[in-house]
Amino acid sequence: MITLGINAAFHDSAAALVKDGQLIAAAEEERFTGIKHAKRPLPFTAWELPFHAIDYCLREAGILLGEVDNVAYSYDPWRFLRDRSVGSTIELPLEPSAARRAEGGWENPWDPLFASYIVNAPRQLAGGAPHHLKARFAGVSFPGPYRWSFVEHHICHQASAFLAAPFEHCAVMTLDGRGEDATTTYGRWRDGHYHPLGEVLMPTSLGLLYERITSHLGFLHSSDEYKVMALAALGRPSYLEKFRRLVKVSHAGRYEIEAFDPVELFGPARHKGAALTQAHFDLAASLQAVLEETVLQLAGWLREVSGERHLAMAGGVALNCVMNSRLRDAGIFEQVWVQPAAGDAGTALGAALWIDMQHQRAETGRLRHWNMQHAYWGPGYGDDEIEALLKWSKLPYRRLDDVAEETAKLLTQDRIIGWFQGRMEFGPRALGARSILASPLSPDMQARLNELKDREDFRPVAPVVPEDDLAEWFSPAQANGGSAPFMLFIYDVPPDKAQRIPAVCHADRTARVQTVRRDTNPRYYDLLKAFGRATGVPVLVNTSFNVRGEPIVNSPRDALNAFWSTPLDALVIGSFLLEKSRC
Repeated sequence: MITLGINAAFHDSAAALVKDGQLIAAAEEERFTGIKHAKRPLPFTAWELPFHAIDYCLREAGILLGEVDNVAYSYDPWRFLRDRSVGSTIELPLEPSAARRAEGGWENPWDPLFASYIVNAPRQLAGGAPHHLKARFAGVSFPGPYRWSFVEHHICHQASAFLAAPFEHCAVMTLDGRGEDATTTYGRWRDGHYHPLGEVLMPTSLGLLYERITSHLGFLHSSDEYKVMALAALGRPSYLEKFRRLVKVSHAGRYEIEAFDPVELFGPARHKGAALTQAHFDLAASLQAVLEETVLQLAGWLREVSGERHLAMAGGVALNCVMNSRLRDAGIFEQVWVQPAAGDAGTALGAALWIDMQHQRAETGRLRHWNMQHAYWGPGYGDDEIEALLKWSKLPYRRLDDVAEETAKLLTQDRIIGWFQGRMEFGPRALGARSILASPLSPDMQARLNELKDREDFRPVAPVVPEDDLAEWFSPAQANGGSAPFMLFIYDVPPDKAQRIPAVCHADRTARVQTVRRDTNPRYYDLLKAFGRATGVPVLVNTSFNVRGEPIVNSPRDALNAFWSTPLDALVIGSFLLEKSRC
């Protein structure tokens, strides 16, 4: 049974291929096109169809489209349209407690957040329901025996979590901006069945609230939320009471967010690029605090109603590692697992896993037997392919006898290195396949990396450490089974260790940690151990191999372009080393 999952409904278009319950390949379209989040400007279309990602998944599996059994699309237009015809007025609640709007002018105070969605969703459904993409697939020259399925957006998020998590049974929670109309979803995975436990509908959305304040702070509202999370560590929650009056949790996992004008409540909006002030830091801290408080209450209800001890999460809000850590440490659940491509890209995975599960159960009676140990599901390139490009480019390079030891030596010299190894990561985090690596020992390394990548000065960089060394350097090391492979949780850095690794400590002496095991990434693990033997510190700085405004590199050619267009000192690509000092 081969199932192709596709996301192209909002942003982060992606594809994933599942065969008999096992993930074969998954990748985001942006990595092939260079268009970040695969989102083109209006007026034509806001979202890229993942043709390149689909092509990659099929090639990785060694099949043609005609050999696919199922195509699963992570959006259900029927739920969106309901009884509406294409091109008709799309009605949405004015606010959580208000009646639907009457005919006439649009008065919704959330206008900026819904504008592109309302205008373009019918256009994306152009040609009539159910969806133009299905028609495009039906027109290919292959026999096309596959079955086409539309899967609700939040079901895809949920399935991407509970069908990939290392739990036999668990509670499930999805938090994002919006799906067709759902924004928050709860469920339980038990005995091979998913049991929905409730949902919250638009426009009541913690994700949209975070987006709106992100925009008010002068950032891109749908992709810069992580910057606001970083800002929060620099502020005090002085606006928290105002947020608490806006966000009210009621019963059965429900909450409401009152309509508001951010200018009236918090003062003038910051213009992009303007100086950041303490008021901006405090606003970010207050937003982060109310998000954490609210999610803790929702999780407490879910724990009680589900009866489960473990929690699996997805949705764009689940990329907020500070919130995740607060939930992890609250003790509501014994373990919290977050799917690494928790944003919309991960719905391609969820769609494929969901449809595969249904057909596997119907045809074989088997339950799922796979869980996500790592995120390396994208394209990989062997040494032969890499060396052929290096020769063709007439670039000076040398083959390394021991990649880990020789790279570690360069890092001890405070060199900043592009690291291109194995299959690319699926999801927004660079996890040791397409990374920029540096020593954490120098206090100025964070500033050097932010300058290299043309990032804001306040942005922290993250540490990576062997899983077996986690307890010595970070706490709480025992949380979540002592593992953090996807860089989705923060840890405290003890004062004595913070003095030794100042580059990776945020303003509040926390760090967004990635742990590595040798069985999932042996070369990366060996590098950390080699650096530890040389310095006494088995920790490196790991940030994504890209520059501002561009996706993480995908191919060897991408890596070479990024290397020569930035002040990187060296590039370790496969078994080969390029150094600018030698050119």
